Amino acid sequence: MADREPFHLGGRALHERLTEDLPALTELVLAAVTSRIPAYGLLPSEELAGDINRVIAQTLRSFVAMVRTKSLPSAEELAFLRESAARRAEEGIPIDIVLTAYHIGVQVVWESLTPEVRPEEVHDVMAVNSLALRYLELITPAVGAGYLDQRQTLFDDERSARHTLLTALLDGAPADAAAGRTGFRLPPCYLVLALSVGSHPDETQTGVDQLVAGRRKLRRLRAELERQIRGPVLSSLTPAGGIALLPHPTPVGEVGDRDWDRLRRIVADVARAAGAEITGGVTAVAPQEVAGAAKLADEVRAVAAASGKPSGVYRLDDVLLEYQLSRPSAARDRLAAMLRPLDGNEELVQTLETYLRRGSRRPTATDLHVHPNTVDYRLRRIAELTGLDPTSVADIALISAALAARATPR
Repeated sequence: MADREPFHLGGRALHERLTEDLPALTELVLAAVTSRIPAYGLLPSEELAGDINRVIAQTLRSFVAMVRTKSLPSAEELAFLRESAARRAEEGIPIDIVLTAYHIGVQVVWESLTPEVRPEEVHDVMAVNSLALRYLELITPAVGAGYLDQRQTLFDDERSARHTLLTALLDGAPADAAAGRTGFRLPPCYLVLALSVGSHPDETQTGVDQLVAGRRKLRRLRAELERQIRGPVLSSLTPAGGIALLPHPTPVGEVGDRDWDRLRRIVADVARAAGAEITGGVTAVAPQEVAGAAKLADEVRAVAAASGKPSGVYRLDDVLLEYQLSRPSAARDRLAAMLRPLDGNEELVQTLETYLRRGSRRPTATDLHVHPNTVDYRLRRIAELTGLDPTSVADIALISAALAARATPR
């Protein structure tokens, strides 16, 4: 039968020629891959001469077998490609680069053959070209699946290790021992960041699934935080906020103003990526002091939010007065009592906090999604109930102190 006849090129059976040229073709493909894909050129020479060379040779043998039998690769051959892709995933070589290498291999083989094609062999050349395209169509998803399966395994393992280390540090377990169990190397210090994350507009839009919108916001937040921070971020975050430990390359005593300014820019970028306002409290500590620092960072966050601070990231030094007023004392209780008439009326409390943060009625109305006249009415009502006028310069400092005093439950 005609389809049993071998493909011919240059007057010879193509599979015989390819078999004879296999060592030379392997070298050509390896040279092309390393020269055209920088990431492969940076691999250790022993790996290039060993595993990568072996994969190229095996893939070429599979291609030759396909040309000889006119049949696509078997499941066993595809399994070999999946395993090879998994190893590339472990090495951190991007998936697009791995797939490109296979296309380069086919291209190199093809370019080595076509100059010797005879007129009567054009039909065979076209048939082999069609078979090569089907070959790439088959191996591409196999390679991709092997790569992605391994990446998912690595991701799950790393995520589990990060969670284990975070839990241990927050529980006050010995830091070095916890790091040793998870395989992580501890940084000189952590910037311990406690976050409150506001709502994305989609989360409040009628007809939109709030859970999906919140998860999308959280995914963007995490991705931007990971992009901006060098080293593994340990975090426990929900769409409403949580805790994140950001590794820092210098000891606590060397964390300076430039570092804090950079962190503020990072949090601002994260907020833009998330599409929501973020208020955070932060402190820098050695890894063994994370447990206490997490509590302090969260208290700073709560005080900053309760005292009407604009969104952003705050250290204890930024809210010293407000923080002190939120600690137990007779003065704090007296201050908090000034706003006790607002208890149970969260609408008025929210209006008061927003007004102090924004500084005028129109921005406050915009944030609260109400008419400016409604803001005026609520501010007058607050003045009537408490005797403190939020629009009076003389009363603003006292009201701010009273809000700070309310920040910590008694």
